[in-house]
Amino acid sequence: MTVPAGGSTPADNPPPPRRMSEASWPEGTRDSDGVVPVLSRVAHDRAHLSRTLPDPTGGRPVRVLTVDGKRTVPVAEGPDGPRLVWDEQPELPLGAVFLGEADGVPYAAVRGERSLTVNGRPVDTWTGLRELGAELPDLDAGLLVEAIGILEWHERNRFSPLSGAPTLIERHGWVQRDPTTGTEVFPRTDPAVIMLVHDGGDRVVLGRQAVWPPGRFSILAGFVEPGESAEAAVAREVAEEVGLRVRDIRYVTSQPWPFPQSLMLGFVARADGGDELRLDPDEIEEARWFTRAELRAGEGPRALPPPVSIARHILDRWMAGDFG
Repeated sequence: MTVPAGGSTPADNPPPPRRMSEASWPEGTRDSDGVVPVLSRVAHDRAHLSRTLPDPTGGRPVRVLTVDGKRTVPVAEGPDGPRLVWDEQPELPLGAVFLGEADGVPYAAVRGERSLTVNGRPVDTWTGLRELGAELPDLDAGLLVEAIGILEWHERNRFSPLSGAPTLIERHGWVQRDPTTGTEVFPRTDPAVIMLVHDGGDRVVLGRQAVWPPGRFSILAGFVEPGESAEAAVAREVAEEVGLRVRDIRYVTSQPWPFPQSLMLGFVARADGGDELRLDPDEIEEARWFTRAELRAGEGPRALPPPVSIARHILDRWMAGDFG
């Protein structure tokens, strides 16, 4: 499609067919709860020193989470919401990755196949982190993010980047070793910036990619390049995607995003100068300024990022007046 130089207009993005209440969000999605993004919650000790021991569990029974090839996990629905179904094992299974412990109980994760039960316990559904993360309690949420992230690293890094030789797994899943050079290879994380651009008043820039569901808009984002600070990446990405200069770049919070191995660094920034949007058609299909009133009334995008995303967390905080 052809996008005008100034970005899309309200006419390009008609409101939902029914008017929402002042407290509602498009498509009935709830806001993001808590003082941190939902995937940044943690209630367990990673027990990193235990990874160097022959048995990091100390001989205790271990709870093991199975992650299938589609990155979904077993879930049981309870009166307080969904819970992960852990496999109670007398010892750490071969090939499992040690995740840490909580309240004296060790936890681990392993790749496996779907089943209707886990060690005799019924499974209601197999669900992914994107759909499940915001609904889990802190302990399950933190362990699941860690499990998905470390298992993704193993799936994508089976050979040494130095020699191409198959690596040896050490420290209960937290190190891969090149057998020819002896070099240790550690899990990697790719830094990415995600930023809410505002005008210092009541407007915010939201954009959408063509691959997203129809009507969904979000704040802007991009990867940090080699030799670049996070703040410089914010300024560069905003200029590239919507043609704005920004100032007052401020760090807000961060969230792991293991799809497959990113760490999202959240910022807010103020547009500097004009507010005309010049879009990069390879990055952004549509973008425009939205007001708080439009978003509160459900008269803006038909869909916003779900509560599981840091984008929604930052946008909700801007709506609450936490930023300029």
